[in-house]
Amino acid sequence: MMKGSKPDWLKVRSHRGQELEEVEAILKRFSLNTVCEEASCPNRMECFNRKTATFMIMGKVCTRNCTFCDVSKGQPHKLDPQEPLRVAQAVRAMDLKHVVITSVTRDDLPDGGATHFVRVIESIRELNPEVTIEVLIPDFGGDFNALSVVINANPEIINHNLETVPKLYSEVRPMASYQRSLSLLENVKKINRGILTKSGIMLGLGEEEAEVIAVLKDLRKVDCDLLTIGQYLPPSAKHHKLVEYVHPDTFQGYKELGLKMGFKHVASAPLVRSSYHADKAFKSV
Repeated sequence: MMKGSKPDWLKVRSHRGQELEEVEAILKRFSLNTVCEEASCPNRMECFNRKTATFMIMGKVCTRNCTFCDVSKGQPHKLDPQEPLRVAQAVRAMDLKHVVITSVTRDDLPDGGATHFVRVIESIRELNPEVTIEVLIPDFGGDFNALSVVINANPEIINHNLETVPKLYSEVRPMASYQRSLSLLENVKKINRGILTKSGIMLGLGEEEAEVIAVLKDLRKVDCDLLTIGQYLPPSAKHHKLVEYVHPDTFQGYKELGLKMGFKHVASAPLVRSSYHADKAFKSV
């Protein structure tokens, strides 16, 4: 573990290939948002060059105030009823085999946007029946019925990130609840054990090793299948401060521990993000 200037293992080479330009053109044609762009993901160019992207639905303004995230915060716009079809068309244009759909948190909506998630899932399947679907969902304010709506649409993977250890929630996710997020993952399995569950955390926010291990144990207690662990990189000086850069060897240690605990797949490295190589993770289980 270290502090100071950004280490070499976190430096990303920029490369504009033809595939990247094609993805950007498709996103522009269908007027779609991606978390890759809105959250300033360091892997954006790599993923776009692989002709993959994580679609972010329901606008690009979030009702939450998480201090780690670069997505805009404020009063969202009305839902676009044509967005599900446009996402499905973009999936077909990009020839995706596995698609990841996430969203901003929409506490302003009665069901938190659960019905809109389902419309997107249904539209994708109508145009792309062979595509597997992963949804990275908000907590829906703890609304069990809203969660059930998404579960009943039967996506192959439901992802919900814990993001950090319980001690840091008041600083990092002040409008969220660690237990509520953990219960969401548990409830997915209670309703449909055939759906894979997935979660992720960031390192470098001030957590201790024992606290990280406790989170992994909590996830296994609710039978979480897939795990991602990555390095926190503050988008700006206004965001939550970076406490430390965590060495790749530490990430590897957590990966080995997670696999021993029973996770079916663990992606743990400094540049790993929630949907990084999500298609490969799904194929491996």
